[in-house]
Amino acid sequence: MVSSIADADRGMIRIQSEHSVGVTIDRLESQLKQRGILVFARVDFSADAARAGLTLRPEQLLIFGNPKAGTPLLQAAASAGLDLPFKALAWEDAQGRTWLAYNDPQYLVHRHGLASNLSAHLAPLVPLLEAAAQR
Repeated sequence: MVSSIADADRGMIRIQSEHSVGVTIDRLESQLKQRGILVFARVDFSADAARAGLTLRPEQLLIFGNPKAGTPLLQAAASAGLDLPFKALAWEDAQGRTWLAYNDPQYLVHRHGLASNLSAHLAPLVPLLEAAAQR
């Protein structure tokens, strides 16, 4: 069972994952690649912190997208490039729970003043994000 929290004020969806941070991001990356969605970068914040002599609970960011899906949003509003490519952040909280967060596609449409039908370009990502957090 996936627990999710909609943070409507900031347009963020948080899902409690049943996996560690690394496994959650691995699962998401694998699902994206299987569907031909480009993975542009994976940022391991905790590893970067360790290299700087600092400590940080596990936290990783995956940056991904599909130019066929994202370009119509960018054509409609160049400012959408602030939020595209799409991102997913996984982190471990102080209680040892793993969370996966991403921007709500409806929020991105609203934020950039796009036609509501353009959220359909991002909606197919949501089930992949949810599946990455489930058993």
